Amino acid sequence: MIISHVCCLNAVFQAEVEDTLKRIQRHTGVIGTIVVNTEGVPIRTTLDNSTTVQYAGLLHQLTMKARSTVRDIDPQNDLTFLRIRSKKHEIMVAPGRSPHYQMPLAFQSCC
Repeated sequence: MIISHVCCLNAVFQAEVEDTLKRIQRHTGVIGTIVVNTEGVPIRTTLDNSTTVQYAGLLHQLTMKARSTVRDIDPQNDLTFLRIRSKKHEIMVAPGRSPHYQMPLAFQSCC
């Protein structure tokens, strides 16, 4: 009985993730989205493979460093959102809060 309950919760979670990614992708200027697991390995993407691998790896490292910095400043705090804006693009990262989080990354063109 517990297993079927977990499966139902997982299906609900997956549906919520799908809806969120679709909503993000519909925004004007969004180039693509990537979802990575706790190790920074892409598990969903709308970008080509080489771009996905490059961005996922680099942004995972940056996000982990930013999270560590926030926690070093205040151990009771945690990183909830990271926004990077360059001349050409804006990257938004929403790291999860659990040890099994999925981290969505959204890429948007600027200007």
